[in-house]
Parts: sequence; C-alpha cells; structure tokens
Amino acid sequence: MISRGVEKEIGSMRRWYLPLTVFGLASLGALVLTQRGRQLLRWLAQNFENAPDTLLQWNETTQRELERLRASVNQLADSLGAASERTPCS
Repeated sequence: MISRGVEKEIGSMRRWYLPLTVFGLASLGALVLTQRGRQLLRWLAQNFENAPDTLLQWNETTQRELERLRASVNQLADSLGAASERTPCS
C-alpha cells in the first residue's frame, strides 16, 4: 500500500516528465543541428577508440590509490587500537 505522501510525490514527479523530455529532445536537436554540436560529435567518434585504454589506465590508478588509502586507514586503526589498549577505561 502506498502512503498518501508518496502518492503526492509521485504525482509531482509526473508533472516533470513532459518538460524534461522536451528539454532533452531539444538539447539533442541542438547538438545535431549546430556546427559546434556536430564538431563535438565528430570529436567523440574519432576519440572513441582511445576510450578503453584511457579508462583502463584510470581504473589502475584509482585501484592503486584505494589500496594506499586502505593501508593508511588500517595503520591508523592499528595505532588507535594500540593506544586504547594502553589507556585504562573509567
């Protein structure tokens, strides 16, 4: 069963479907019909081949950074754990 507040939210969201659809279609039209938009689409098509290599490089860099952060957090947790063992609780 849907509560009255949720129904109200869904109704207010439905009001935006048509305006957002029109805005999206107009944006796509502007992209295709303008010289700048066509240049952008041409550039994307030409550079699409390089995307997997670039994403792979970004993924490897991000993975190394996450591992470095994980090691730092583990070291901090070990330090705090050692400090709490030495401090008597009241």
